[in-house]
Amino acid sequence: MERPFFLAKFISPFGCRRNHFVVYGLPAIASALGFFTTADVKVVEGRGWSVDDQRPATPGYKKTKYNEAMQSITNVINHLKIDIDSKKLEITFGGNLIAASGVGASAAQCTSLARALNNKFNLNLDDEKINEAAYEGEKAYHGTPSGIDNTASTYGGLIWFVKNLSGGKNTMDLLRMPKKMPLVIANSGITASTTEVVADVRSLKEENPEKFQKIFSKYEKLAYKAKNALLEGNSVATGALMNQNHKLLQEIAVSGEVNDKLVDIALKNGAIGAKVTGTGRGGLVIFLAENEEIQERIAKAIEKEGFDAWRTMIG
Repeated sequence: MERPFFLAKFISPFGCRRNHFVVYGLPAIASALGFFTTADVKVVEGRGWSVDDQRPATPGYKKTKYNEAMQSITNVINHLKIDIDSKKLEITFGGNLIAASGVGASAAQCTSLARALNNKFNLNLDDEKINEAAYEGEKAYHGTPSGIDNTASTYGGLIWFVKNLSGGKNTMDLLRMPKKMPLVIANSGITASTTEVVADVRSLKEENPEKFQKIFSKYEKLAYKAKNALLEGNSVATGALMNQNHKLLQEIAVSGEVNDKLVDIALKNGAIGAKVTGTGRGGLVIFLAENEEIQERIAKAIEKEGFDAWRTMIG
């Protein structure tokens, strides 16, 4: 049974899955966290495939994403050239990652399936080939994925990622932090359409290219500063850059009212950094804390307002 990490893109524009800045060739930083999705594949008589999705999920998430999820499974199977005309695959997904907008759930699902098929049929695929298969699955969810989600799900750790817009190999560097940093992830409970949000951002960019070029320039400088702050283990600097990142996401209409509300709650309760992660307009928001005591304070404040809060670490 295969189980990849899921991720939080915490210095990036966080248009999770196809990151709203990464799709334009700008750098991003993603961190795999200590939650996972599992996939199990059994071969039975018949033809085709069936799926039993036992993943915990935000209410409505699986229904909203159903068609995309089914197509992603087809994409991975076809990419790996698995014969389903003479046999039937029974696929079961599980794990402790709660599927929600902004958490990389689709990437974790695609990656775990690729690994499970690799093991079941002795395909001898290395991580690069697993990542390629997961990327094909991600296309069903995001049209043109950035590639950052499946890369983080495949390799784990903290990743510096730059998409090669010419079609060549993407830049993917593993970063090593000198210490762990406490993180809180808040779930708005709203499942957003990645395809729609990405299309909206692209439309806004086409309407006002000069404005977006300025935003992109600010973001790129911010990303490099964040990379250095993380390598130095400077949580205060990292948090400040996350806050700036969130403001840029607001400027490109990615954040929503509920996201901004959660950011405000966290900052008032000691968060040193807060930002949207993922598609935006709902989904998830992440908060950086200086220590576990403040992490707990933030999480309880979020829960008091009726939202789910997950506690984890990065690094």
